[in-house]
Amino acid sequence: MAITHGAARKILKEAGAFRVSDTAVIEFTDIVNKFAYSMAKKSVRLAEHAKRKTVQKIDIELSK
Repeated sequence: MAITHGAARKILKEAGAFRVSDTAVIEFTDIVNKFAYSMAKKSVRLAEHAKRKTVQKIDIELSK
């Protein structure tokens, strides 16, 4: 699952944007999804390195 365009627009609005263009939403969504995927992959590798099948909070924290 990935962040939706609607969720991206909502985040930008909550951050203070008065108006947000469709192209900005698309770009923001793409960047956030790539970042989240990269972080998830690192978290999984950390869990595997610790010989665990379950990704834990510490794996997420260390993947930053």
